Amino acid sequence: MKFLDCAKIHVKAGDGGDGCIGFRREKFIEFGGPDGGNGGNGGNIIIEAAGNLNTLIDFRYQQHFRAQRGENGRGQNRTGASGADLMLKVPVGTQIICCENETLVEDLIGAGQRVILARGGIGGRGNASFKTSTNQAPRKADSGTLGEEFWVQLNLKLIADVGLLGLPNAGKSTFLAANTRAKPKIADYPFTTLVPQLGVVYTGGKEFVIADIPGLIEGAHQGIGLGDKFLSHIERCRILIHLISAEHDDLAAQYIKVRDELNAYGHGLKDKMELVAINKIDILPDEKLESVTTALKQKIQKSIYPISAVSRKGIDRLLQDVNAMLRKEAETI
Repeated sequence: MKFLDCAKIHVKAGDGGDGCIGFRREKFIEFGGPDGGNGGNGGNIIIEAAGNLNTLIDFRYQQHFRAQRGENGRGQNRTGASGADLMLKVPVGTQIICCENETLVEDLIGAGQRVILARGGIGGRGNASFKTSTNQAPRKADSGTLGEEFWVQLNLKLIADVGLLGLPNAGKSTFLAANTRAKPKIADYPFTTLVPQLGVVYTGGKEFVIADIPGLIEGAHQGIGLGDKFLSHIERCRILIHLISAEHDDLAAQYIKVRDELNAYGHGLKDKMELVAINKIDILPDEKLESVTTALKQKIQKSIYPISAVSRKGIDRLLQDVNAMLRKEAETI
């Protein structure tokens, strides 16, 4: 299934049915009087967050959605049937933004969460509703009101506990495949990951969701490479794991490149908790690994996790610390 994290759709709720002008005409009833029924209400358009979806691809080929109109009222005081509601299902983490004023309508962060996006029109009153002591044969009825109609933007921001960061070929996809059941594409060339990937990690009797996004390069916030459009998928993450490949000579420079892109992007990413790991340590001798780890720690003033996603060396300690940080944060909420 193709991944799509942005869609623009037009929604039109159902119009209300018109009221009826009618009179009783029955044998042996001298003064029948008005009996026009009311029109039915128009159907609403409802959006629901579904836990089994992870893309907005369903809205790529259909952009217009219309709910059913309410039926008109009828004689003998019969009210028209209300129009059926139209239910649209989107992935958890979808934001609904009004295109007219660019305001956030709703942020669907829980499975089963629903919002009435467009309300249907109200059915018009039939002439029976206008009968009074001084006007016993009214010849007027209301038309149904129009249902709401507008364009909205759907933006998907994946919900994960941990986000993977790093330059292209830092080993993020290998890390995800080694610790979850996800099957990302892995190859020895840059940008093998073209769309975000999710996986579930089981450790210490607990589980958490980890997200891998395409690699960042210098100038990504200006659209270079794949740009920074996928950074929105780790905005909701509580912890970031920053992977740095041991293949590079200057590890601190690689770290700073990615951090500069986070600072340029904003949206609170630079303030999130971060764990830094040197990946692919199998290619370095022990003495070399110790020296580069110490040098990087001194430059960035953070703890460093030497790991290998292939041999799983150092992985357990990293995941245990991530799990402990997540539990500690959950206790403080």
